[in-house]
Amino acid sequence: MKKIHLEGSYIIRAQRQKVYEILTDFESAPKHFPAVAKSAHIVSHDGNDLVVEVETKAFLGSRTFHVQMQTHLRPNKGFTSMNTSPLGVEHEVVTLEDVPEGTRFVYVNDVEVKSHLFRILGGFLIKTVALKYWERAYIGRLRKMLRG
Repeated sequence: MKKIHLEGSYIIRAQRQKVYEILTDFESAPKHFPAVAKSAHIVSHDGNDLVVEVETKAFLGSRTFHVQMQTHLRPNKGFTSMNTSPLGVEHEVVTLEDVPEGTRFVYVNDVEVKSHLFRILGGFLIKTVALKYWERAYIGRLRKMLRG
């Protein structure tokens, strides 16, 4: 299965620990990021390993998808996660780094789409629209939360 690679780097004008606390508060994601998550529940938690069941909102519409996140926390540095949904599998990595302006938030996501047709049609949308949507819906909200 061919992967669709997404990558973005953003500056958040806040301390890394504060960014990390919001980033890894998965059960509050629907409250903090309503355009991204409808619901989120931690199913299991063993040290730095979590399984999170999430009902995510699809970009460009109101359809939701059930996603299971198998996440490994990297305290105060980010997380890695394998996210499985009916559409495919995502290998997501979020890395937080100190920079003079605050925190650099590096997002990398390799998406393996199950459906050949969706991979062709959706691949273009995922590459061109999804990252911009995510930046507005997630990074924009994160910046706004940490400003006040």
